[in-house]
Amino acid sequence: MSKPDQTVISISRQALQRMPLYLQYLKKLHSSGATLVAAPAVAEALKFGEVQVRKDLAAVSSTQGRPKKGFPIDGLISDIEHFLGYNDTQEAVLVGVGYLGRALLSYRGFEQYGLDIVMAFDNDEALIGQQICGKHILAPSQLTDMCRRMNIHIGIIAVPASQAQVVCDQFVAGGILAVWNFAPVHLYAPENILVQNENMASSLAVLSQHLKARMEPVK
Repeated sequence: MSKPDQTVISISRQALQRMPLYLQYLKKLHSSGATLVAAPAVAEALKFGEVQVRKDLAAVSSTQGRPKKGFPIDGLISDIEHFLGYNDTQEAVLVGVGYLGRALLSYRGFEQYGLDIVMAFDNDEALIGQQICGKHILAPSQLTDMCRRMNIHIGIIAVPASQAQVVCDQFVAGGILAVWNFAPVHLYAPENILVQNENMASSLAVLSQHLKARMEPVK
């Protein structure tokens, strides 16, 4: 089956964020023994619009559906995984080996998404030279050089907010093209560098406001 050319496909950020949801649902169907799925069924299961589902799948998949029967599930799974790059492992480095950093290092689920954290960096001298979850811990002074030498393009920030911009600058100097930021701070980077923020403070603020609105007595 021919794969869509990733170099020419452009979809919205919202559509991109829906792709893992499609993939998870399709894999669940496939594991149950199903071989075909119709767009209306996908839309109903995920509470998306049917037109939206058809448009999303058509943008990333060359799989042809069968009238009144649906699309081959294995073809859709293969095309979505190819589009998301799950078949091509990307190496990454992590800076900050505190509680959050250790949790990220120990999480094996990244492998199925094509992400491999190959090493970590921390300024704690007691950790430098050690291994955590099989990953070598190096000094921050080696960060830029190691990223360049190993041709690493993904950097993960799990340091306090006060240190995050310095780490981001080191990533940029080392040739990093994408930064996954877990520090609760806005980072500044060149336009060609993607910074994906996972700000737990912002998420908690949304949750708190939702609860406040739902739980306050009606006047």
